[in-house]
Amino acid sequence: MKKLLRLSMMVLVVASLFSVTGCSTKNSYGDGASIGEDGWGTGDMPMGLDDFTKYPRVNQAFTPVYFAYDNYQIPSSEYGKIDMVVRFMQGDSSIVLIAEGHCDERGTIEYNLSLGEYRAQSVRTYMANSGISSDRIQTTSYGKERPAVQGSGESVWSQNRRGEFALYRRGK
Repeated sequence: MKKLLRLSMMVLVVASLFSVTGCSTKNSYGDGASIGEDGWGTGDMPMGLDDFTKYPRVNQAFTPVYFAYDNYQIPSSEYGKIDMVVRFMQGDSSIVLIAEGHCDERGTIEYNLSLGEYRAQSVRTYMANSGISSDRIQTTSYGKERPAVQGSGESVWSQNRRGEFALYRRGK
């Protein structure tokens, strides 16, 4: 049932990507990273791959990465936050991560799910380019469904446009 729900969400995101991007097949993330020719990054979890959420959650919090309005490029001021997660993961090869993409309340559900996925993919690509094996990083988008802060206005929205890090310890 969980796989069927995830597959349904992936189909919904793909459909929204086509409507938002005009069926583009190659989009730049900045810093040389890109979405694959099929329109997806390499972080979505195809059938048969490991589900990181079945492992114990690691009790280690990292500061979220914040994004500009309607944007999935990582601001250079945010790189240091991701670098801290990279160093943590380099110290323990059993640690795996789900990069979570979030959006503010503006926009449709479909658009925000798509934008959140792009944000998570940007984080994943940066981490992979920094030396973390891509099979240790998955992505998910919560769109606007899990705000960090309730309310409206730029001071609230800026805190909800973020990428977060959910770490798990995979059995050896």
